[in-house]
Amino acid sequence: MSEKRHNIDVDFFRQLDRFTFMVRKRVSTAYAGSRRSIHNGKGLDTIGYREYNPGDELRSVDWKAYARSEKLYVRQFEEDKSLTTHILLDSSKSMDYTGADVPSKFEYATMLAAGFAYLVNKDNDKFAISTFAEEIDIKKPRRGRKYLLKTIENLETAKVGGKTAINECTIQYGKAIHSRSLVIIISDFLQDPKEIESAIFRFADHDLILIQVLDRTESSLVIHGHSRLIDLESGIKLDTYISEELKSEYKDKLTEHINHISDACSRVGAEFYTFTTDIPVFDAFFNTISRRRW
Repeated sequence: MSEKRHNIDVDFFRQLDRFTFMVRKRVSTAYAGSRRSIHNGKGLDTIGYREYNPGDELRSVDWKAYARSEKLYVRQFEEDKSLTTHILLDSSKSMDYTGADVPSKFEYATMLAAGFAYLVNKDNDKFAISTFAEEIDIKKPRRGRKYLLKTIENLETAKVGGKTAINECTIQYGKAIHSRSLVIIISDFLQDPKEIESAIFRFADHDLILIQVLDRTESSLVIHGHSRLIDLESGIKLDTYISEELKSEYKDKLTEHINHISDACSRVGAEFYTFTTDIPVFDAFFNTISRRRW
Protein backbone atom coordinates (compact mmCIF):
# COMPACT_ATOMS: atom_id res chain seq x y z
CA MET A 1 0.00 0.00 0.00
CA SER A 2 1.21 3.52 -0.79
CA GLU A 3 1.91 5.59 2.35
CA LYS A 4 2.46 8.93 0.68
CA ARG A 5 0.33 11.97 1.42
CA HIS A 6 -1.98 12.90 -1.44
CA ASN A 7 -2.07 16.48 -2.64
CA ILE A 8 -5.78 17.24 -2.69
CA ASP A 9 -6.23 20.76 -4.01
CA VAL A 10 -9.71 21.90 -3.00
CA ASP A 11 -9.28 25.50 -4.15
CA PHE A 12 -12.00 24.86 -6.68
CA PHE A 13 -14.46 24.96 -3.75
CA ARG A 14 -14.14 28.74 -4.07
CA GLN A 15 -15.05 28.41 -7.74
CA LEU A 16 -18.09 26.39 -6.71
CA ASP A 17 -19.08 29.19 -4.36
CA ARG A 18 -18.79 31.76 -7.15
CA PHE A 19 -21.00 29.64 -9.36
CA THR A 20 -23.15 28.39 -6.49
CA PHE A 21 -26.41 29.85 -7.77
CA MET A 22 -26.01 28.24 -11.20
CA VAL A 23 -24.92 24.90 -9.80
CA ARG A 24 -27.49 24.71 -7.01
CA LYS A 25 -30.28 25.66 -9.38
CA ARG A 26 -29.41 22.62 -11.50
CA VAL A 27 -29.34 20.21 -8.58
CA SER A 28 -32.14 21.64 -6.45
CA THR A 29 -34.59 18.90 -7.41
CA ALA A 30 -32.21 16.16 -6.32
CA TYR A 31 -30.62 17.82 -3.29
CA ALA A 32 -33.72 19.25 -1.66
CA GLY A 33 -32.29 19.03 1.87
CA SER A 34 -34.84 19.85 4.50
CA ARG A 35 -37.39 21.09 1.99
CA ARG A 36 -40.53 18.99 1.78
CA SER A 37 -43.30 18.47 -0.76
CA ILE A 38 -46.75 16.92 -0.95
CA HIS A 39 -47.18 13.60 -2.77
CA ASN A 40 -49.94 11.06 -3.11
CA GLY A 41 -49.63 7.51 -1.84
CA LYS A 42 -46.13 7.51 -0.38
CA GLY A 43 -44.08 9.46 2.09
CA LEU A 44 -43.70 9.99 5.78
CA ASP A 45 -46.73 11.64 7.38
CA THR A 46 -50.35 11.73 6.23
CA ILE A 47 -51.51 15.34 6.06
CA GLY A 48 -54.94 14.92 4.46
CA TYR A 49 -57.16 13.39 1.80
CA ARG A 50 -58.67 14.36 -1.52
CA GLU A 51 -61.17 12.71 -3.84
CA TYR A 52 -59.87 10.05 -6.21
CA ASN A 53 -59.14 11.16 -9.79
CA PRO A 54 -58.73 8.85 -12.81
CA GLY A 55 -55.06 7.95 -13.10
CA ASP A 56 -54.33 7.97 -9.35
CA GLU A 57 -52.62 4.85 -8.04
CA LEU A 58 -55.08 2.43 -6.46
CA ARG A 59 -52.61 1.73 -3.66
CA SER A 60 -53.07 5.34 -2.52
CA VAL A 61 -56.82 4.83 -1.98
CA ASP A 62 -57.97 4.81 1.66
CA TRP A 63 -60.34 1.84 1.64
CA LYS A 64 -61.46 2.45 5.21
CA ALA A 65 -62.68 5.89 4.17
CA TYR A 66 -64.46 4.26 1.21
CA ALA A 67 -66.21 1.81 3.55
CA ARG A 68 -67.52 4.71 5.62
CA SER A 69 -68.53 7.04 2.80
CA GLU A 70 -68.70 4.85 -0.32
CA LYS A 71 -66.51 7.47 -1.98
CA LEU A 72 -62.92 7.04 -3.13
CA TYR A 73 -60.31 9.17 -1.40
CA VAL A 74 -56.53 9.12 -1.74
CA ARG A 75 -54.11 9.87 1.05
CA GLN A 76 -51.70 12.80 0.75
CA PHE A 77 -48.33 12.67 2.42
CA GLU A 78 -45.62 15.11 3.33
CA GLU A 79 -42.52 13.58 1.83
CA ASP A 80 -38.94 14.22 2.88
CA LYS A 81 -37.00 14.92 -0.32
CA SER A 82 -33.53 14.69 1.15
CA LEU A 83 -31.23 12.34 -0.74
CA THR A 84 -28.27 10.51 0.72
CA THR A 85 -25.20 10.50 -1.53
CA HIS A 86 -22.87 7.49 -1.54
CA ILE A 87 -19.51 8.12 -3.25
CA LEU A 88 -17.37 5.06 -4.00
CA LEU A 89 -13.76 5.99 -4.73
CA ASP A 90 -11.32 3.56 -6.36
CA SER A 91 -8.09 3.41 -4.32
CA SER A 92 -6.43 0.52 -6.14
CA LYS A 93 -2.79 0.73 -7.22
CA SER A 94 -3.68 1.66 -10.80
CA MET A 95 -5.17 4.91 -9.48
CA ASP A 96 -1.73 5.91 -8.17
CA TYR A 97 -0.53 6.52 -11.72
CA THR A 98 0.45 10.06 -12.66
CA GLY A 99 1.85 11.71 -15.76
CA ALA A 100 3.98 14.83 -15.96
CA ASP A 101 2.76 18.02 -14.26
CA VAL A 102 -0.68 16.61 -13.45
CA PRO A 103 -2.19 15.09 -10.29
CA SER A 104 -2.37 11.34 -9.92
CA LYS A 105 -5.60 9.69 -10.94
CA PHE A 106 -6.44 9.12 -7.27
CA GLU A 107 -5.82 12.77 -6.34
CA TYR A 108 -7.96 13.94 -9.26
CA ALA A 109 -10.72 11.46 -8.40
CA THR A 110 -10.59 12.56 -4.77
CA MET A 111 -11.07 16.20 -5.73
CA LEU A 112 -14.14 15.23 -7.75
CA ALA A 113 -15.49 13.23 -4.82
CA ALA A 114 -14.84 16.13 -2.46
CA GLY A 115 -16.65 18.49 -4.85
CA PHE A 116 -19.80 16.37 -4.77
CA ALA A 117 -19.58 16.04 -0.99
CA TYR A 118 -19.12 19.81 -0.66
CA LEU A 119 -22.18 20.50 -2.80
CA VAL A 120 -24.32 17.98 -0.94
CA ASN A 121 -23.17 19.38 2.39
CA LYS A 122 -24.25 22.88 1.37
CA ASP A 123 -27.82 21.55 1.32
CA ASN A 124 -27.31 19.82 4.69
CA ASP A 125 -27.77 16.36 3.19
CA LYS A 126 -25.93 13.20 4.22
CA PHE A 127 -23.00 11.83 2.27
CA ALA A 128 -20.22 9.28 2.58
CA ILE A 129 -17.00 8.73 0.63
CA SER A 130 -15.87 5.10 0.82
CA THR A 131 -12.65 3.86 -0.76
CA PHE A 132 -12.36 0.44 -2.39
CA ALA A 133 -9.73 -1.80 -3.96
CA GLU A 134 -9.63 -5.50 -3.06
CA GLU A 135 -11.85 -4.61 -0.09
CA ILE A 136 -14.08 -1.64 0.64
CA ASP A 137 -13.82 0.74 3.59
CA ILE A 138 -17.49 1.55 4.15
CA LYS A 139 -18.16 4.92 5.77
CA LYS A 140 -21.47 5.80 7.37
CA PRO A 141 -23.28 8.73 5.71
CA ARG A 142 -23.35 11.86 7.85
CA ARG A 143 -23.83 15.58 7.35
CA GLY A 144 -22.05 18.71 8.50
CA ARG A 145 -18.98 20.80 7.80
CA LYS A 146 -16.88 19.02 10.44
CA TYR A 147 -17.62 15.68 8.83
CA LEU A 148 -16.71 17.07 5.40
CA LEU A 149 -13.36 18.40 6.64
CA LYS A 150 -12.61 15.14 8.46
CA THR A 151 -13.45 13.18 5.31
CA ILE A 152 -11.04 15.25 3.20
CA GLU A 153 -8.34 14.92 5.86
CA ASN A 154 -8.73 11.13 5.85
CA LEU A 155 -8.53 11.00 2.05
CA GLU A 156 -5.26 12.94 2.06
CA THR A 157 -3.62 10.07 3.97
CA ALA A 158 -5.61 7.22 2.38
CA LYS A 159 -3.64 4.13 1.42
CA VAL A 160 -3.59 3.39 -2.29
CA GLY A 161 -2.74 -0.13 -3.39
CA GLY A 162 -3.94 -3.57 -4.37
CA LYS A 163 -6.08 -4.79 -7.22
CA THR A 164 -9.61 -3.69 -7.99
CA ALA A 165 -12.46 -5.99 -6.98
CA ILE A 166 -15.34 -3.77 -8.05
CA ASN A 167 -17.90 -6.57 -8.17
CA GLU A 168 -17.24 -7.92 -4.67
CA CYS A 169 -16.93 -4.43 -3.18
CA THR A 170 -20.22 -3.20 -4.62
CA ILE A 171 -21.95 -6.36 -3.35
CA GLN A 172 -20.82 -5.42 0.16
CA TYR A 173 -21.74 -1.76 -0.25
CA GLY A 174 -25.14 -2.55 -1.70
CA LYS A 175 -26.09 -4.15 1.61
CA ALA A 176 -25.36 -0.86 3.41
CA ILE A 177 -27.83 1.22 1.35
CA HIS A 178 -31.34 1.09 2.76
CA SER A 179 -33.19 3.63 0.63
CA ARG A 180 -33.06 5.10 -2.86
CA SER A 181 -29.91 7.20 -3.02
CA LEU A 182 -27.48 8.97 -5.31
CA VAL A 183 -24.54 6.61 -5.94
CA ILE A 184 -21.38 7.99 -7.56
CA ILE A 185 -18.58 5.58 -8.52
CA ILE A 186 -15.26 7.18 -9.45
CA SER A 187 -12.59 4.90 -10.93
CA ASP A 188 -10.39 4.36 -13.96
CA PHE A 189 -12.69 1.40 -14.74
CA LEU A 190 -9.82 -0.55 -16.27
CA GLN A 191 -11.26 -3.84 -15.03
CA ASP A 192 -13.16 -6.76 -16.49
CA PRO A 193 -16.15 -5.16 -18.25
CA LYS A 194 -18.45 -7.93 -16.98
CA GLU A 195 -17.61 -7.04 -13.38
CA ILE A 196 -18.21 -3.36 -14.09
CA GLU A 197 -21.52 -4.25 -15.71
CA SER A 198 -22.56 -6.26 -12.65
CA ALA A 199 -21.79 -3.29 -10.41
CA ILE A 200 -23.88 -1.02 -12.64
CA PHE A 201 -26.87 -3.36 -12.57
CA ARG A 202 -26.52 -3.74 -8.80
CA PHE A 203 -27.23 -0.01 -8.32
CA ALA A 204 -29.81 0.24 -11.10
CA ASP A 205 -32.58 1.22 -8.68
CA HIS A 206 -30.60 4.25 -7.53
CA ASP A 207 -29.65 7.51 -9.19
CA LEU A 208 -26.28 6.35 -10.51
CA ILE A 209 -23.28 8.23 -11.91
CA LEU A 210 -20.03 6.63 -13.10
CA ILE A 211 -17.00 8.88 -13.59
CA GLN A 212 -13.94 7.44 -15.30
CA VAL A 213 -10.60 9.12 -14.56
CA LEU A 214 -7.68 8.42 -16.90
CA ASP A 215 -4.25 9.90 -17.47
CA ARG A 216 -3.71 11.35 -20.93
CA THR A 217 -1.01 8.75 -21.62
CA GLU A 218 -3.62 6.04 -21.02
CA SER A 219 -6.37 7.59 -23.11
CA SER A 220 -4.22 8.19 -26.19
CA LEU A 221 -1.01 6.12 -25.62
CA VAL A 222 1.31 9.02 -26.40
CA ILE A 223 4.51 6.97 -25.94
CA HIS A 224 6.33 5.60 -29.00
CA GLY A 225 9.20 3.25 -29.78
CA HIS A 226 10.91 0.79 -27.43
CA SER A 227 9.15 1.00 -24.05
CA ARG A 228 8.75 -0.88 -20.80
CA LEU A 229 5.15 -1.15 -19.63
CA ILE A 230 4.38 -1.99 -15.99
CA ASP A 231 1.04 -3.14 -14.64
CA LEU A 232 0.78 -1.17 -11.39
CA GLU A 233 -1.61 -3.67 -9.79
CA SER A 234 0.24 -6.90 -10.65
CA GLY A 235 3.78 -5.55 -11.06
CA ILE A 236 4.17 -7.42 -14.37
CA LYS A 237 6.65 -5.76 -16.74
CA LEU A 238 6.49 -5.92 -20.51
CA ASP A 239 9.23 -4.72 -22.84
CA THR A 240 7.73 -3.93 -26.21
CA TYR A 241 7.87 -1.65 -29.22
CA ILE A 242 5.04 0.86 -29.45
CA SER A 243 4.31 1.21 -33.17
CA GLU A 244 1.63 3.33 -34.78
CA GLU A 245 -0.25 0.13 -35.57
CA LEU A 246 -0.16 -0.95 -31.91
CA LYS A 247 -1.30 2.51 -30.79
CA SER A 248 -4.24 2.33 -33.20
CA GLU A 249 -5.17 -1.14 -31.94
CA TYR A 250 -4.91 0.04 -28.32
CA LYS A 251 -7.17 3.01 -29.02
CA ASP A 252 -9.77 0.76 -30.64
CA LYS A 253 -9.72 -1.61 -27.66
CA LEU A 254 -10.06 1.24 -25.17
CA THR A 255 -12.93 2.76 -27.16
CA GLU A 256 -14.66 -0.62 -27.24
CA HIS A 257 -14.21 -0.96 -23.46
CA ILE A 258 -15.58 2.52 -22.76
CA ASN A 259 -18.53 1.96 -25.10
CA HIS A 260 -19.35 -1.27 -23.25
CA ILE A 261 -19.55 0.64 -19.97
CA SER A 262 -21.54 3.45 -21.55
CA ASP A 263 -24.05 1.00 -23.06
CA ALA A 264 -24.55 -0.75 -19.71
CA CYS A 265 -25.19 2.62 -18.07
CA SER A 266 -27.67 3.59 -20.75
CA ARG A 267 -29.65 0.38 -20.19
CA VAL A 268 -30.32 1.30 -16.55
CA GLY A 269 -30.60 5.07 -16.97
CA ALA A 270 -27.23 5.76 -15.31
CA GLU A 271 -24.80 8.43 -16.45
CA PHE A 272 -21.21 7.89 -17.53
CA TYR A 273 -18.44 10.46 -17.93
CA THR A 274 -14.75 10.16 -18.84
CA PHE A 275 -12.14 12.77 -17.90
CA THR A 276 -8.35 12.91 -18.12
CA THR A 277 -6.30 14.43 -15.33
CA ASP A 278 -5.04 17.30 -17.48
CA ILE A 279 -8.57 18.75 -17.60
CA PRO A 280 -9.10 21.35 -14.83
CA VAL A 281 -11.01 19.56 -12.09
CA PHE A 282 -13.66 22.28 -11.82
CA ASP A 283 -14.34 21.99 -15.55
CA ALA A 284 -14.85 18.23 -15.18
CA PHE A 285 -17.05 18.68 -12.13
CA PHE A 286 -19.16 21.42 -13.66
CA ASN A 287 -19.48 19.47 -16.92
CA THR A 288 -20.97 16.58 -14.94
CA ILE A 289 -23.43 18.88 -13.17
CA SER A 290 -24.46 20.81 -16.28
CA ARG A 291 -25.25 17.64 -18.22
CA ARG A 292 -27.38 16.14 -15.46
CA ARG A 293 -31.03 15.57 -16.39
CA TRP A 294 -32.31 17.36 -13.28
